[in-house]
Amino acid sequence: MFHADRAPQRHVEVYQQAPDPQPPHRQDVDAYWADKIAEVMRDQFEIKPKVNTYSYRTPYPPAYDLIPLLNRYKVPDFNKFFGQDDMSTMEHVNRFIIQCGEAANRDELRVRLFSSSLSGSAIT
Repeated sequence: MFHADRAPQRHVEVYQQAPDPQPPHRQDVDAYWADKIAEVMRDQFEIKPKVNTYSYRTPYPPAYDLIPLLNRYKVPDFNKFFGQDDMSTMEHVNRFIIQCGEAANRDELRVRLFSSSLSGSAIT
């Protein structure tokens, strides 16, 4: 174990030696800082953080979430595709585009809304 007076100072010196480069994307920055916090917990307190076995990340760029929906646009209650019924993927995509209405004119909105039309093994 550490000497009580030296432990905090040693730890500060180790992490102040050189700044680490910052990743460019918000999700990368969050992951970067989560890793740094976990490292401090392990090194200083001998605590092992829980490992997330499932972490959700959108299958599209985070910037798509910043694009506003059309004025007065109400997200439809999409027909769900489970991937196990007799509906083909092409039939589902065509139905999805029709249900999107005006939002179907923007690729980013179609991509963002598409996961709302999936369920069960199809979304997994």
